[in-house]
Amino acid sequence: MVPGSDAEMLALVNEIIELRLQLAEAQDQCVEMAVDAGHLLAEIHDLRRELAAARSERVPGRIAA
Repeated sequence: MVPGSDAEMLALVNEIIELRLQLAEAQDQCVEMAVDAGHLLAEIHDLRRELAAARSERVPGRIAA
């Protein structure tokens, strides 16, 4: 056995654990962003419907103040 190999293995295992924790955090953030994006998309659709309704209620030829 090469001297220091156990220490090197432990260092690699620790690095893998840290990287897996970082990956899990990044995945959680991606899920949160996807949920937020879904909410924003729904709000955009609502605003577009409201705008379309407001435009259809306008009297043609009337200048808005």
